[in-house]
Amino acid sequence: MDIGLGIMSGSRASQVLDEVSKATQDGFDSVWFSNIFGFDALTASALAGSSVPEVTIGTFVVPIYTRHPLTMAQQAMSVQDSCDGRFVLGIGLSHQVVIETMMGIDFSKPASTMREYVQAITPLLKEGSVSFNGDFYSVNAMLERPGGFVAPKIIIAALGSVMLKLAGSLADGTATWMTGINTLKTHIVPTIRNAAEQAGRESPMVVAGLPICVTSNEGQAREKAASIFSIYGTLPSYRAMLDREGANGPAEVSLVGTSSEVRTHLEDLAESGVTCFVAAPFGNEDEVKETKGVLMDFAKSQ
Repeated sequence: MDIGLGIMSGSRASQVLDEVSKATQDGFDSVWFSNIFGFDALTASALAGSSVPEVTIGTFVVPIYTRHPLTMAQQAMSVQDSCDGRFVLGIGLSHQVVIETMMGIDFSKPASTMREYVQAITPLLKEGSVSFNGDFYSVNAMLERPGGFVAPKIIIAALGSVMLKLAGSLADGTATWMTGINTLKTHIVPTIRNAAEQAGRESPMVVAGLPICVTSNEGQAREKAASIFSIYGTLPSYRAMLDREGANGPAEVSLVGTSSEVRTHLEDLAESGVTCFVAAPFGNEDEVKETKGVLMDFAKSQ
């Protein structure tokens, strides 16, 4: 299992680049940019990819509703070139409250919309052209790809069975957030693997993100997690995964404990079939430093 680091948007682009550079020096296998209300993840990925060598860079994840498949393909092509082929395009649906309430875009058929989106963008990136006419998208276009261009892997944020089967059959994997270890092991991994196998595709990437904190005060850390990540206990898709795990809220699926306890959690994640863990360290300065140290020790032992 690779160890990645979620990169939070700083107040300036230079701070983001410093975070990526530090993560690379520390030995993280990959860095992942969220696309919420801060920096645009694709722009940040291109900047990081052109400035920091070696490390894999991914988006975690870019909502599809705000970008036409051709636009997303152009951006992904540009980022992949900036990253010298080290880019992973993570895309997702976002949430009804964001897409409908904030943006005024219809969110009535998310899975069908995602299916068509992937069917349109994949040939654009892999072959340079597409002729696709569906219920939600009509894309008849081409891309002027640079010589030797290799399409980035595409992963889809998927939690429910329908989306996992879609990700397994059409994409290169999935990205999950706030999903507990047992749910990853018994639901996420077997569902997407089975879908990929039935479609004759390679074993999929399972990129799982969770909050993590190495601490001597577990109770205090979990209280902090409950406060910081409270919103994720209210959004329907995450709430469904928390319920499946038997967790009251995000604090209960966060990886919290002593260094040995957290290492055991990481071993359980690896055994569950997760291929890349995206860490979201939290806590005070000393706890975050120790957390990153445990992550790096674990990565070296793999």
